Amino acid sequence: MDRKPHELRNLLPREVLQARLDAETAPRTTLSFYRYAHIEDPQAFRDECYARWEPLGVLGRIYVATEGINGQLSVPTPNLKAFREALYSVPFLEGTRLNIAIEAEARSFLKLIIKVRPKIVADGLNDATFDVTKRGRHLNAREVNELLAKEDTIVVDMRNHYESEVGYFEGAIRPAVTNFRDILPVVEEMLEDQKDKEIVMYCTGGIRCEKASAYYLHRGFERVSMVDGGIIEYARQCEAQGLEKKYLGKNFVFDERLGERITEDVVSRCHQCGRPSDRQLDCANTSCHILFIQCEDCADAHEDCCSEECRDFNRLPEDERARLAPGRTFNGQRFGKAMPPRSEPESGAGIQ
Repeated sequence: MDRKPHELRNLLPREVLQARLDAETAPRTTLSFYRYAHIEDPQAFRDECYARWEPLGVLGRIYVATEGINGQLSVPTPNLKAFREALYSVPFLEGTRLNIAIEAEARSFLKLIIKVRPKIVADGLNDATFDVTKRGRHLNAREVNELLAKEDTIVVDMRNHYESEVGYFEGAIRPAVTNFRDILPVVEEMLEDQKDKEIVMYCTGGIRCEKASAYYLHRGFERVSMVDGGIIEYARQCEAQGLEKKYLGKNFVFDERLGERITEDVVSRCHQCGRPSDRQLDCANTSCHILFIQCEDCADAHEDCCSEECRDFNRLPEDERARLAPGRTFNGQRFGKAMPPRSEPESGAGIQ
């Protein structure tokens, strides 16, 4: 299938994409997958994937690198079989497990984005210094629960703080960092004197733990395991087998949903008033756009903004906002992608 380069990407504006998605009548299935493999020409492979998947109505975000592929997708359910066949027609992807989301029919993506990256996960590691194929043991849901029941098991959340803030495994170590490359040295330092202990790591879909487990084994940790398929697969297995869920709250996802509920527990608090809430959103002030947690009452009072400053700025006419924005600093510039975690309700009234 010959496609010109400009035809291998979607350049339609968001409102058109949203209207197109809203007009769909067929259900969709949200899923994710990854596979470490040697890809000689990532750009050619990327273009081939786009040309094959776009006619099937596939939406999502996929990263391709010389080390493999990592994708989060939404596929029209009637086309799921055709997509699986197209995926498995690539020799190194044959048999790749598709992690079906808990809230699988949610509208999770607006368009198909496939990008070539240096790595499929930005880990900051020099892969040439250790054997990336010597990874930790994969645990199914039952094995996870059995290990978590043992007192000396150490559980480590390998996600960013804004992911673990709204949901986590009971008793997990949750580093207060904002990107994966920073988690690796922080966890290593925290567990330096416990390298002989049973360590269970987990992340959203398992891909971050694949590389991290190999790195920690290389660094002298003796018993490193990972939740196979991450939180997504763990929750699916618990549902299918009637197992108790040791993961509490929501699972943060990197799509339009921002999260899917695993249990009814609300483990986080509104960043503004401190009351229990796990409603995550991006600040409505697009000049800020920080990710934060806000309860319904504060959402009404602040109009989905992270602060009174952002609310008042957002009320200004569009042309005035455009004129003033370059000289203003909002929470998004101060804190980066997400608001710092709030763990104690008595610590004040939040960022106003």
